[in-house]
Amino acid sequence: MFAFTPVVRALLILNVLVFIVTNDAIISQFGLHSFLSDRFNPIQLLTHMFLHGGFNHILSNMIGLIVFGPMLERYWGARRFTFFYFFCGIGAALLFSGINYFEIRDVYESVRDYRANPTPAGFIAFVDTQAQSFYDQAAAFIDRFEQQPTNPQLIDGSLQIVNRLYQEQVDQPMVGASGAIFGVIMGFGLLFPNTQLFLLFPPIPIKAKYLVIFYGAVEVYSGLYRAQSDNVAHFAHIGGMLFAFILVKYWGSQRKTFY
Repeated sequence: MFAFTPVVRALLILNVLVFIVTNDAIISQFGLHSFLSDRFNPIQLLTHMFLHGGFNHILSNMIGLIVFGPMLERYWGARRFTFFYFFCGIGAALLFSGINYFEIRDVYESVRDYRANPTPAGFIAFVDTQAQSFYDQAAAFIDRFEQQPTNPQLIDGSLQIVNRLYQEQVDQPMVGASGAIFGVIMGFGLLFPNTQLFLLFPPIPIKAKYLVIFYGAVEVYSGLYRAQSDNVAHFAHIGGMLFAFILVKYWGSQRKTFY
């Protein structure tokens, strides 16, 4: 059985309780929205960490917490571990939001350009570059628009679609404790690099430092090449690991205690 430490137990209970009562309205209000969204609220940098998009989402995060968190809490103590957890989670949110800001700005510029010149070719280019997952749904409309490029109703319809796709991206909230959990995994790998872990899939032993390297490489690759297609906040994961690295190294350079 897992030996829960006080902070890990409290975080686990809080996440589960919030998950039980979570609905779309709560996610819309407390999930982390883009800085460019009217729905953004600074408190979301904290509250998004206790929301999850489904059972598998919270299960994977809580497994990470209960496997790697207790050793860190015993090593640092409750207060320092708590600070570390939220530092990584909020840091991950800030990195994700910063990158998201520039990505959304790019989408907005495409919207602005299309509004200035709404043509079938421009509409196809917008969907292809900014909303590829919508392409199949828009196929019939695109065919009609190409056949009647000057039809005012089709032009207006294309503008409505472009505006809606932009608004959906701006208002899409990010949720989950993954940033903090990846920070915990990084912290574990830095402090206990040679600890032998046993994976379930595949069932092989691996040292913690190699697991961290593997996770980091996968997230960097996914963030650069798959972030737009798999609906996973890879840059939040990277942010959690980055902020964990910075804080662990900083604490390691200090001779005095943190508190």
